[in-house]
Amino acid sequence: MTAKELENWILTNYQDIIVTDAYRERSFFYNPDNSLPKGIYFTTIKESDGPNDKASNLDRDGIYRLSIGIGKKYCQNLFGNIPKRPAKGGIINYDFDFTELDVLMPHPIYAWLGWVAINNPTANNTDTVKHLLDISYQNVLLKFKKKK
Repeated sequence: MTAKELENWILTNYQDIIVTDAYRERSFFYNPDNSLPKGIYFTTIKESDGPNDKASNLDRDGIYRLSIGIGKKYCQNLFGNIPKRPAKGGIINYDFDFTELDVLMPHPIYAWLGWVAINNPTANNTDTVKHLLDISYQNVLLKFKKKK
């Protein structure tokens, strides 16, 4: 699945999602009726390295990273302890190759916030990706209700 195909799939399967381009990535926010200034972060697709995010080596041809905010508790269930916040421009201290393709892993920078990542997910991980996006979507629905 290409990044564009994944973006289209997300927009087709989840309601009230808006997309913005920032920090060299497409950010997907839950924001029904644009009732919040930006919305609540749901997921991101990043296709190139940024000045403070080179961990996944996204400048390779055709490589992208899907990042999903699933929450600290779920992240901890998947990977153990939540890592500390890295220094600006740094990555988390975890034994993962953040350049590897089609492997679910803690987000190289935002795992401390409960985010996971997968570079170029394939059909092998479709069910996992869909499940994690569903978790993230349920989380943003709850967060939105608290803000209203």
